[in-house]
Amino acid sequence: MKRILFFLNIVLLISCGTKKSNDKSGQGATMYYNGDIITMEGDSAQYAEAVVVQDGKILFVGLKAEAMKLAGEGHQMVDLQGKTMIPGFIDAHGHMVYFGKNLMDQSLTGVKNIPELVERMKGHVQNVSGDGWIVGMGYAPLKMTENRHPTADELDAISKDRPVLVVHSSGHGGSMNHAMMKLLGIDEQTKDPEGGEFLRVKGSKIPLGPMEETALIDVRNKRPAFTGEAADKVISEAAKVWASNGQTTAMECGLGLGADDVSIVENAINKNLLPIDLVVFSKESATDDVINKAYGITESFSQKGGSGAKKLLSDRADLDKRYINRVRLGGIKLWLDGNPVLAWMSEPFTEPPPGRKAGFKGYGQIPDSIIFSFYDKFWKSDRQINMHVMGDEAIEQALRAIEAAVKKHGMYDHRPVFVHCGYARPDQVLRMKAVGGIPSFLSVSLAGQGDEMEPMWGSDRASNANATMWMLKAGIPFTISHDAPISPPVILPGLSAAVNRITLSGKVLGPDQRISPYDALRAVTSMAAYQLKEEKTKGTITKGKLADIVILDKNPLKVDPLTIKDIRVLETIKEGKTIFKK
Repeated sequence: MKRILFFLNIVLLISCGTKKSNDKSGQGATMYYNGDIITMEGDSAQYAEAVVVQDGKILFVGLKAEAMKLAGEGHQMVDLQGKTMIPGFIDAHGHMVYFGKNLMDQSLTGVKNIPELVERMKGHVQNVSGDGWIVGMGYAPLKMTENRHPTADELDAISKDRPVLVVHSSGHGGSMNHAMMKLLGIDEQTKDPEGGEFLRVKGSKIPLGPMEETALIDVRNKRPAFTGEAADKVISEAAKVWASNGQTTAMECGLGLGADDVSIVENAINKNLLPIDLVVFSKESATDDVINKAYGITESFSQKGGSGAKKLLSDRADLDKRYINRVRLGGIKLWLDGNPVLAWMSEPFTEPPPGRKAGFKGYGQIPDSIIFSFYDKFWKSDRQINMHVMGDEAIEQALRAIEAAVKKHGMYDHRPVFVHCGYARPDQVLRMKAVGGIPSFLSVSLAGQGDEMEPMWGSDRASNANATMWMLKAGIPFTISHDAPISPPVILPGLSAAVNRITLSGKVLGPDQRISPYDALRAVTSMAAYQLKEEKTKGTITKGKLADIVILDKNPLKVDPLTIKDIRVLETIKEGKTIFKK
């Protein structure tokens, strides 16, 4: 609570420090001027001289002289001093709750080998009280000397008595020590779950330690709950990071990956911890629990009279009844396949990943019966379905389910989201458009993993991965996401990756799929608002929309495209109030 009060006090000081035109109390309006104000309206860049904000909404966009008249006496004047103003960034696919938990775990990003991983984890042991799990996140086996996951024997060097879990940077694989196996009853009798596996000691059924996909999900779901101050910090600390990166709307696309996820979000609602909006999508197996809880929370607040839902809605400038204390349920998340190494393809990998035989095509994670039933139930509802699809066979499964729902129920403005959409065939692009699908690309994966993807997937599939230009030409709206904590919750490096498509080795991977900086900006503002079905109130600097704004030190449309990733967020404004400022 002290941290939260401290943060709110800083915000108040920042807000009070804004330069005023005079000391008279006016209408509470604020006018921004003297900068590159990009409205993000339309297919090409449109600039305005000034913007007036009042009562959390945009009152005027246009010429400075007209803005001065409309703002009235006593309004605040904010000189942008040549900086750039754009709509607040919208997180089109991320895991803010998951990220908040990871803030309390050991970072394994950049470890070069297993001994270094072990040493980092040893240093974290003292930070974990009692018999709590010792957890690390972020190692990348293909970038490590051993080219593999650590084994249980190796993780025992961290602790033989306490459970140890390390998670791959993709979030789709990991490993555990023998204490964890004992705690969870995982042994040679344990069967692999559908859509995942426990790797075994060669020539036996004894678990080796590493696990993939649904096997990892099952283990991670048993982690002890975050409660009290720790539960507060999961949300409040993560929200600070999102705001510092210009994001005014966040996402948790997989609520239920942890058994305590729902209680953590409910805690945030009850304590009003969020300075930004949070849209949650439940993990498919947690859907009933999450939806029932959402209805219960709404009912609870509606019974609190003046201090409850009525007041909460009046506190929102857009009066969006879907939000309660800045949280709303967006829909459901389904995982159809895995990361690039395990992508479900219609044709074999050109070079199978380490440990896989020739002819490897990856594999699906859920049967047709599940995804078909979800679309049958939710197609014509207000619950959107987001689907993790990396390979074209996963996309095929998704399209077949959607097309079946359309055939049975008719076309509907559902806007199904193809999360990552790693490789989609040209014929699938056309079918995606026909059902109103929206791809959300993890563009930073091109920079970070492109050199590994090309030999595995082959030149054609790798060059057309994250096919942003195909989508533009087909007239399909798409978004760019960070998928934090799989990558850091930052926006501009993702834009840079989509614009430049340069791998770590310096190669341009798929030059024909590069897009303009403006189209990349649309993918995190106007098109992201469209994906979330919030385009009427967010995504552009337009009269009547929320005053969700970010101020950058440089204009992404005027710098060398190679430097877009280096642009800094100077200030983030949510409904007219500064929530972050450098």
